[in-house]
Amino acid sequence: MKHLKKVLVLMMAFVLIVPSVSMANNSATVKTPASELRASLDQLLSEHFVLATTYMMKSYEDAEDADQVWEKLDQNAKDMTPAIASVYGEEAAAKFEEIFRGHNDYSDGFVEAAKNDDEEAREMAEAEVDEFVNEFGSFLATATEGNLSEEAAKEVLAAHEEDVVKVFDHYVNEEYEQAYATYREGFQRMFDISKALSSAIVTQMPDQFENTKADAPAADLRSNLNALASEHFALAVLEMQKGYNQSADYDFVTWAENQHTQDFKAAIESIYGQEGAEQFEQVWQQDHINAQSDLVTAALEEDEEARKMAEESLQMFAEDFGAFLGSATEGNLPAEAATEAVWMHEEQVLKTFDAYVEGDYEAAYTSFREGYGFMFGIGETLGDAIVKQMPDQFNQEMMPEEMPDTGFGGTSDQGLSTWVWVAFGLLAAASASFIYMRRVNQK
Repeated sequence: MKHLKKVLVLMMAFVLIVPSVSMANNSATVKTPASELRASLDQLLSEHFVLATTYMMKSYEDAEDADQVWEKLDQNAKDMTPAIASVYGEEAAAKFEEIFRGHNDYSDGFVEAAKNDDEEAREMAEAEVDEFVNEFGSFLATATEGNLSEEAAKEVLAAHEEDVVKVFDHYVNEEYEQAYATYREGFQRMFDISKALSSAIVTQMPDQFENTKADAPAADLRSNLNALASEHFALAVLEMQKGYNQSADYDFVTWAENQHTQDFKAAIESIYGQEGAEQFEQVWQQDHINAQSDLVTAALEEDEEARKMAEESLQMFAEDFGAFLGSATEGNLPAEAATEAVWMHEEQVLKTFDAYVEGDYEAAYTSFREGYGFMFGIGETLGDAIVKQMPDQFNQEMMPEEMPDTGFGGTSDQGLSTWVWVAFGLLAAASASFIYMRRVNQK
């Protein structure tokens, strides 16, 4: 009863706050030309990091699916070309593709050096990285006419390459916790790079982007939600593969997923206290994350009944979370559409895993790229619903004068600035309360 009273107080506070915000000018949106550019770069650059680190691990293991990961890594690089061509033309795009696709080749150098304990091969691979950083840094500075300085470009590119190599080195040394901690840091850095690059391009060509900003509060919200959603998908797929293979690092991928969950919980606790945070964690973990592990167990044991129960848990999560989103956003994101989107995400996880279990690696990684890209649509749709509901909180004049220091003007260490945590934490905490009351009523 005490918990239920607290829930009602929180929900009343939410109801009282939201109408005053909703009466404001409703012109704020995450769907601007500058935000679209940033979102596209978010997706492609972060996917590059995921595929690059995955490929190096798979190649080192001589895994059967290593070639298919490489093919998708190469395709990812080619997919960046149209985005560059749309801004700088075909000639610059061709140069971009030559440099960026070429740098993927160093991955094999590091892998072979590790397999053969070959210091000379390692030094050659490191030299190739340095060459890429210098060449690509110069290209970006020239292309953006200095809006992204050569020094800053080279600094962040070097940090990115170091992230990839550190993940691999920790993995080879069986330092799995360090490997996945670095993975999470390196993943978030790609969104910092995207923010800086898209901001430089938009500053260089304001008319082409209708004088909108890539670093506006609404664009930040969209990008941060995309980062959170896409990291979940990437870790979910990797965790299920590692679990099915009974890999030595399986527990540490689940550790990374738990760290991801704790990012939510910490934000919620800072607003609603420990009790509300624990309720959210229970819902997210029990019906969602744990169901993934149950699916792996069912596949290993060929247990159809266990598979069915795991799917039912995911369906319950999709329904509960979708119903909450419709209620919390006051219909700006309709409950039916939200439920459909959440379940579509779960189906894509299942599809990717099933293809992997069947040994159809081409289908598995095609599905992976589709599912990964779909998460950016979720971030866009949910972000826009939040912005339309609370436009005053996302007007340009609300941009903080100083953002947290990350060394490159990007987001905070956990990838979400305080005001974004408040916006999403509000929804997440209310989600726990909404689901709790719904289940009580169903008993």
